[in-house]
Amino acid sequence: MYAPTPADWHEANRARWDERVPIHAGSDFYDLDSFRAGKEALRDFELAEVGDVTGKSLLHLQCHIGVDTLSWARHGAAHVVGLDFSEPAVETARGLARELGFTQDRASFVAADVHDAAQAVPDSSYDIVYTGVGALNWLPDTRRWAETAASLVAPGGFLYLAEFHPLTDCLDDSTGAKVVHDYFSRDAWVDETPGTYADFDAPTVHNRSVEWQHPIGDVVSALAAAGLRIEFLHEHDVSLFARFSALERHGDGFYRFPADRPRIPLMYSVKASRPAGS
Repeated sequence: MYAPTPADWHEANRARWDERVPIHAGSDFYDLDSFRAGKEALRDFELAEVGDVTGKSLLHLQCHIGVDTLSWARHGAAHVVGLDFSEPAVETARGLARELGFTQDRASFVAADVHDAAQAVPDSSYDIVYTGVGALNWLPDTRRWAETAASLVAPGGFLYLAEFHPLTDCLDDSTGAKVVHDYFSRDAWVDETPGTYADFDAPTVHNRSVEWQHPIGDVVSALAAAGLRIEFLHEHDVSLFARFSALERHGDGFYRFPADRPRIPLMYSVKASRPAGS
């Protein structure tokens, strides 16, 4: 339900994520055994839109257990850094990196709040600042986030964001057929739902979450105000999990509404660059 932002929102969210790290690490959703064996974790549209990362430095903000971060290393990034506020998540990511044979100079992970990234990460700027998916909804202020993220983009580099479309936050939780929530609400959404997207039936204790929805216009405007040039905004008719019961899983692993349903955007992606001379 919508509510004023509670004072302990950060602590509540971190307790929730800390508890879910071992659930996610052992889930079929992340399927870490297959990942260790070489399975691709990044989405096709991300690989196409980010392009060749060979020899580049990449910072992944809100990286969770590091699967996407390490995937960019596998694709040739010279050095990847993952940052997350959950220490258990960062420890899991470090363990994965060791198992995959990545040394600290190829893949490192930092436990810190995303707003403290500029002080916490080892380098002052990166060729690519990457973030997603399901990250921005945990932050109350897109402008503050954009200022921090943009400050870490090297001249000639870019920020890439892949995120769930905020329209999905407005639809009914079952079929996704009706608009039942306010797209422009600035209040927090406080919830007590147990389980997790990786295992809806997992028994959990720390179930309180505090989230925010951010209209796409706010996100793009915040990045532009932070000094980045918007290269593109793309919308996608796919989701990564069965957010609504009507979604059907396809052979490519994405979830879509049935063919007899009108298509709506379920995800979006943004690329925003810093001019080489700035």
